[in-house]
Amino acid sequence: MLSINGISKTFFPGTVNERRALQQLKLDMAEGDFVTVIGSNGAGKSTLLNAVSGRLLVDSGEISIDGNKVNKMSEHKRARYIGRVFQDPLAGTAPNLTIEENLAIALLRGKRRGLGFALTSKRREQFKQELERLELGLENRLTAKVGLLSGGQRQALSLLMAGFTQPKIMLLDEHTAALDPQRAELVTTLTEKIVADGNLTTLMVTHNMEQAIRLGNRLIMMHEGQIVYQADQATKSKLTVRDLLQEFANIKGATLSDKAFLG
Repeated sequence: MLSINGISKTFFPGTVNERRALQQLKLDMAEGDFVTVIGSNGAGKSTLLNAVSGRLLVDSGEISIDGNKVNKMSEHKRARYIGRVFQDPLAGTAPNLTIEENLAIALLRGKRRGLGFALTSKRREQFKQELERLELGLENRLTAKVGLLSGGQRQALSLLMAGFTQPKIMLLDEHTAALDPQRAELVTTLTEKIVADGNLTTLMVTHNMEQAIRLGNRLIMMHEGQIVYQADQATKSKLTVRDLLQEFANIKGATLSDKAFLG
């Protein structure tokens, strides 16, 4: 479903600020795989997601989604394949639009948009059914402005919108990091449900090692733009936070401050 073959990305090449964010990175994900990504600050985790989504174009290597090479495809055109939830709850929704208007936009993501009515009675009923899955009562607030929702409600809505059209790839970029523990747990539980119900192929970046172990069927650790450790489903089922800390300690060049950031 997702094939990443030897991608590299360097920021500010040829200057004193040159930084190699991705170095010949390779990753293959089958349909339904849920891969969690951990690593220290600056390891290249978000750069990897930006490369897949098209927000950043890589310097070399190939990225394919569902057999289609997308290297030179713009972020807008890749939107037909990808659903994404960002760390900032404000980033995934339009605050001045209503809940139903946001859902209508998500429904048309990556498609041609004509002048027809995006909000019909049939679509409103569909939206209500989808919102009921969140168990937040939002199905009764279709005409409420999204800007009036709490951070947790907005992130839950963003998650629903990202998976709304059964994307080929779901990208989750530390999507619970900005929430308080209670709301983070709510969104984590919803993530499990939405990904499982849709059998969505998912790549999730997190700094929370317990979350990285709990969610998904595979885990990778990044350092300096490379994958330095991988755990398949069998290995992952036995992993502990202590195990991951030890793996990180074994990485040449890793520091204690990096390790602390992982927590």
